[in-house]
Amino acid sequence: MKYISTRGLAPEVSSTEALLNGIAPDGGLYVPAEIPSKSALPDWLEADCDYAGTMRKLLALFFDDIPESVRNAAVERSVARFANPAVPVPFNPVCDNVVFMDLAQGPTAAFKDVALTILPTLLQYAAEQAGLKKAAILTATSGDTGSAAMRGFADVAGTEVLVFFPKTGTSEIQRRQMVCCEGGNVHACAIEGNFDDAQAGVKAVFADEKIRADAAAKGIFLSSANSINIGRLFPQVCYYIMAWRQLHFSCILGDEGFDVVVPTGNFGNILAAFYAKKLGAPIRRFIVASNENNVVAEFIKTGVYDTHRAFKITNSPSMDILVSSNIERFIFEISGRDSAWTRESMASLKASGVFRFDDEKRRAAEDAGFDSGFATMTETEAAIAEIHRDANYFADPHTAIGWKVLRELGNRGSVPAVIAETAAPWKFPATMLRALTGTCGNDDFENLKKLGEIIGQTPRFAELETAPVRHDLVCAKNRVGDAVRSVFGI
Repeated sequence: MKYISTRGLAPEVSSTEALLNGIAPDGGLYVPAEIPSKSALPDWLEADCDYAGTMRKLLALFFDDIPESVRNAAVERSVARFANPAVPVPFNPVCDNVVFMDLAQGPTAAFKDVALTILPTLLQYAAEQAGLKKAAILTATSGDTGSAAMRGFADVAGTEVLVFFPKTGTSEIQRRQMVCCEGGNVHACAIEGNFDDAQAGVKAVFADEKIRADAAAKGIFLSSANSINIGRLFPQVCYYIMAWRQLHFSCILGDEGFDVVVPTGNFGNILAAFYAKKLGAPIRRFIVASNENNVVAEFIKTGVYDTHRAFKITNSPSMDILVSSNIERFIFEISGRDSAWTRESMASLKASGVFRFDDEKRRAAEDAGFDSGFATMTETEAAIAEIHRDANYFADPHTAIGWKVLRELGNRGSVPAVIAETAAPWKFPATMLRALTGTCGNDDFENLKKLGEIIGQTPRFAELETAPVRHDLVCAKNRVGDAVRSVFGI
């Protein structure tokens, strides 16, 4: 499969080149040059095809210039890191034709683990083929991507990772997952700003020809582990194909297909569902669920992407984002792959903080099945309590927002809805306790112990309380490039 840029000014590349580059030279994001025709697609509903088999089929589609042995090794490495390697992603029916798709069974208890246990093997191969001394991976995180990238790449030869995270805004568990992470090739840096500042800083480094040239002179190639990278985005398609399989073989899937509900900030997870539909999954609706930083949900409703609003630190920190990278891929596809219009829209967003759909493009998004809603912090905690009361289920704040938005929009008939459970409740003990008991303490690890008592399980991540801090870097939001030079020796 070949890849092109959303902005149309970069040459077509192979998957290994796209993996290494992360961002295209013209500043756009890579997308498949074309999706295979239905007749050329695998039989996703093959009876004996499990999760690992489905992932192997997907990697063969999207990364066909990487040897099968390497792709298979990536899958084996990935599933071995989940709580149940045979079923890395459990599906849990809860009530009213609603299924929770549990994506939090990986090593860092977030959906990012699915792709970030795959990407290191693929990227390592791509770097070796390019004759590079080292692939230096830059990542901006709002909370979950950072720890998943660090754990995924820890001690992978030929790679080094630097993660930038907001100094204020992540949960204490999320923060300590990063600053306490072991591995001689992984680094974390707190940025004096929010996620948008971190993401803008990383993108500026990729656009800085002097930094890239100085790195190349030392055999270092800058790449990314954010969902701007195809190696992050396309493995996520797997669990939406698996959702289709699960509903099909459970005999609860009718002619109208199924809906997916995705808590999202950077739009990568729901974009993976969009590509799953292009590969045959009968998805009827794509429900975008946002928190109070609801720029994406508002865009889906109104066709106006407007970042002119106060950035809010919420109780669902992984969605505290105003500038969503994968919106660029979305508008490219919805516009009929109009690269000129995509360029203009992204230039407008950068210059003025706003871009707009015209009526035709807005109707195209509606016709594709996109809908949206958001939840306030109070509504998020109410939804956590409601899920526990009605379904005897402990859902994290992000997943609870998906539940609230689905309830608000309605199931619309007998069509099953799959809510992406994007993280585990253990990562947000204060919010969980407040929602379930009405009160919480100031110490997240004491809160974690109390949450364990309520859930009736030994809490995950309790060991982080006494784990040594290994990464204490801090930088100003306008000094990301300096931090990159310092850490990677550029």
